[in-house]
Amino acid sequence: MGQKQKLILQSDPNDETKKRRRVGFSGIDAGIEAKDCIRIFLVSSKEEFDAPANFLINPVDLNSYFDDDGKIYGYEDLKITIWVSRISFYAYADIAFKSSSDRGKGITDLKVALQAIFAETLVDSKDEFLQKYLVDNDFVRTNVSSGEVLKQKAFKHADSDASNVEVVRLVAGNMATGQIYSHIIPLILLLVDGSSPIDVTDPQWELYVLIQKKTDQQGEIQNLLLGFTAVYRFYHYPNDSRLRLGQILVLPPYQHKGYGRFLIEVLNDVAITENVFDLTVEEPLDNLQHVRSCVDTQRLLRFEPIQHLVTKAVSFLKDGKLSKKTHSPRLTPPPSAVEEVRKNLKINKTQFLKCWEVLIYIGLNPIDKYMDNFVSVISERVKYDILGKDSGTSGKQLIEVLSDVSQETSFVMFKSGAGEDIAVQMDDNQTNQEEQLQKLAQDRVIEIQLIAKKVTSHIGTSEVAAN
Repeated sequence: MGQKQKLILQSDPNDETKKRRRVGFSGIDAGIEAKDCIRIFLVSSKEEFDAPANFLINPVDLNSYFDDDGKIYGYEDLKITIWVSRISFYAYADIAFKSSSDRGKGITDLKVALQAIFAETLVDSKDEFLQKYLVDNDFVRTNVSSGEVLKQKAFKHADSDASNVEVVRLVAGNMATGQIYSHIIPLILLLVDGSSPIDVTDPQWELYVLIQKKTDQQGEIQNLLLGFTAVYRFYHYPNDSRLRLGQILVLPPYQHKGYGRFLIEVLNDVAITENVFDLTVEEPLDNLQHVRSCVDTQRLLRFEPIQHLVTKAVSFLKDGKLSKKTHSPRLTPPPSAVEEVRKNLKINKTQFLKCWEVLIYIGLNPIDKYMDNFVSVISERVKYDILGKDSGTSGKQLIEVLSDVSQETSFVMFKSGAGEDIAVQMDDNQTNQEEQLQKLAQDRVIEIQLIAKKVTSHIGTSEVAAN
């Protein structure tokens, strides 16, 4: 790490009166939050190192690495600039400050704090970083060479040349996988909220790394790591396995270009090809859930065995005002359809039910004419999911489902369990509770609309109409 220290002493050393006055009015160090004095850049060349403004990243939480209150103490005019190599993922930090002194809160050990983030990837020498780790084309290539190439795809973007991208599978428990993961884990912790390292010695973990092959200015082939996902392979009785996506990250310079979607598509292919029980996601963030739902909804639109059920649900909503009925149905698909989707597409029940609502929305054309009915169904589903047995329907319940027989005779009867969990903490006040439920339903409708818009624009209106 480089350090620049400029000490400015303007007082007269012989003027004891001024010294005492300055000390007397000196306050306790208020400190500075880490996020306010640290900037981190992802760079891949000397030119980007010298002018990195376009490569700034925004960590989710820098403060957590600095004491309990997230502040740095003992420095005046502190500025920390960190460059992370997109070639090898080594990092170099430049620390500059006007002065340093203990003003009641001690002096933060910046080297220890930065090493807590970047560990062994933190380089002390600027020259070494520039001359070695910023041009190390062998790091990624060497460590992925033993992996299994699963799929390749050509990407063309308006702001860049066409590039070939491939997904390589690496199994944990070997040195190459450990090397790759140990170098990218600092960025995972900085960029993915609530993340924690996986156990790279456990062979049940698999890394799916997204690699772009690119020719640099010297004519050498670069293997750039654009992103990755970590998946855990669980045992499923009696002789099956389940895949759970635990981490996924596309590096900031490559986001919003379709790479994350490509990773999810590859995982879906793996789940089907290897005939696992299903593919799930561990506590997906909103952005990931949105992409995942777009991908799965598009797959379901092409899944013929459920199309007649979607048509039935759409016809039901088009048939009069639901407000005139004694209750609004949730219109859930039958268990046989849930199992068919899980078996063939490896989409679990929870995810299928979310996509099911999008399928119905897409089928309601023109949507404005039937929007009230659709909102009623979503509100009923949200109310049931949140309140369950406390929604005023405890005990035996009738739930309408779709089937091939008469709609009037299609229902499932069940008794609410005493131990069902309430997913969201609701206000005890009935009026406030209704307002909360209404807001949740509105948010869900907006989410459905965004997914439907993206799906229909991606596959074309004519194809949606045909389904």
